[in-house]
Amino acid sequence: MDEFFTAEERRFRDHVRTAIAEMLPAHLAVHTRSHLHMTREIMAEWNRILHARGWSAHHWPEEFGGPGWTPIQRFIFESELARADAPPISVFGIYLVGPTLYSFGSAAQKARYLPGILSGEDFWCQGYSEPDAGSDLARLKTTARKAGDTWIVNGQKAWTSEGHFADHMILLARTNMEVKPQAGLSLFVVPMSAKGLTVQPVITIDGAHSVNSVFLDDVELGEDALIGEVDQGWTYAKFLLNNERTNNAQVHKSRREFEKLKSFARQPDGRLPADCRERFAMIETELAALEITVLRVLADEADGRDPGAKASILKVIGSELQQSISELAMEILGEEAVAARLPLSNDNDDYAAHWAEKHLFRRVVTIYAGTNEIQKTIIARTVFKG
Repeated sequence: MDEFFTAEERRFRDHVRTAIAEMLPAHLAVHTRSHLHMTREIMAEWNRILHARGWSAHHWPEEFGGPGWTPIQRFIFESELARADAPPISVFGIYLVGPTLYSFGSAAQKARYLPGILSGEDFWCQGYSEPDAGSDLARLKTTARKAGDTWIVNGQKAWTSEGHFADHMILLARTNMEVKPQAGLSLFVVPMSAKGLTVQPVITIDGAHSVNSVFLDDVELGEDALIGEVDQGWTYAKFLLNNERTNNAQVHKSRREFEKLKSFARQPDGRLPADCRERFAMIETELAALEITVLRVLADEADGRDPGAKASILKVIGSELQQSISELAMEILGEEAVAARLPLSNDNDDYAAHWAEKHLFRRVVTIYAGTNEIQKTIIARTVFKG
C-alpha cells in the first residue's frame, strides 16, 4: 500500500510501528494470536497503555481527547495495530458510544462518560437488537415511559455483545406510540447495575460466551439518561450504525489473518498448494479492492463528503471476506479442523482449533450491524436514486 501514501505518511507509519513495538507487552500479543473473544482484562490493559500515550481513541478529535490524526493516519495506525497482533479495545465505547456522546450528548454526559471510555475504566454495550427487531430496528418493542422526572423502561434486548462485563448500555427504546415507528424512538444511557436489569448468557456455536440477552423490568432512569432530544433516537442510531458498519470492514485484521494463513499453507518450496492457488489469488484481489474502498471512504471523510452507500459496501464485502478466509483455512486444515477441541481454553494453542472457532463464530458477521441483505438494499436504493 506504500504507493498510496506520501513520504510524510510513511514516516508516520514508521513512528507508530516503533512505538507499538515498544508499548505492546508480549503476553497481550500472544493472547490476541490465540483467542477470538477478548476478556475485559486484556482489552482494558491495552486501552490503559494506549491512553497513557494519548492514542486510545485515535479517531476522536483533539477537543475530546483524541490525537487529532487525519483519516489516513488512523488507517495506518489501525494497520500497524493488526500487524503487531495488538488486542482490540472495546468497540462499543471507543468506536460507537464515544462519538455518539460527543456528537449528541449533553455537556454533563460528555464530562461524566467520555473520560472513562478513554481510559478503559468503563466498558459499554449496545442495546439495539431485540428478538423481533434485528436489522429492522423500527420494529423494536422496548419502551421508555415518562413518569414525572423518571423514565420507566421495559423490554428485552438480544445478542448484546460484552453485556456480561459492561458498566453501561446505550439503549434504543420507544418513547412515542402515536407517530410512525422511526419517529418515536429515543436513546438512553442505562447502568448495567440498575435494579430490574438482568443479563442472561447466550452461548454461541463455537462454545464461547460473548453475547447475552438483557431483560429490563421497570428499570428507572433519571432525566439525565436521555441522550439528545426525545423521539430523535432514530437519527442518533443511524449515526452509530454507520460507524459500526465502517469499522466492521475489518480490513486490517483480515489482511493480517490472510498473510498468516498463506505462510502456514506454503509448501517447502515456498509455493502455495496447486489446488488452492486460485482461491488465494481471488481473496488477495478482493482484499486489495477492500483496502482501496476504505481509503476512498476516508478521502470522502477528509473532504467533508458523505460516503453514502460506501459504508454499506464496506460492511458487505468486509464481512464476506472474513468468512471466505476462514472457509479457506478450514479446507486447508481438513480433518484437523473437524477434530478441533471447542470451546478453546487458555492453554489451547491448537492452530486448527483457533480457525475452527473463527469459522463457526463468523457465521454472524454477515448478520450483525445490519444484515448484508439489508445493506444490499441500501446500496441498490442509492444507485437507483442516483
